[in-house]
Amino acid sequence: MTKAELVDRMARGAGITKRAAETALNACLNSIRDSLKRGRKVTLVGFGTFSVARRAARNGRNPQTGEVIKIKAGRVPRFRAGKTLKNAVK
Repeated sequence: MTKAELVDRMARGAGITKRAAETALNACLNSIRDSLKRGRKVTLVGFGTFSVARRAARNGRNPQTGEVIKIKAGRVPRFRAGKTLKNAVK
């Protein structure tokens, strides 16, 4: 599903315009992103939890040359599905 399809479903489900649905979706995504940038986790009960994890520095390989390269440590977003979402997908 694309963002446009999600906006369309949100608009139909909530009985609002597509523009209002897109504004609401963007606000939600921006709030999640901003919380993760500050290192805070976001929990949506029944859906899942977004969090930030640390990834250690490691060695990788350039696929074109086979040369070993160093990959810096960093922070990466994680998502852990909630029980309700897991059961819905089974």
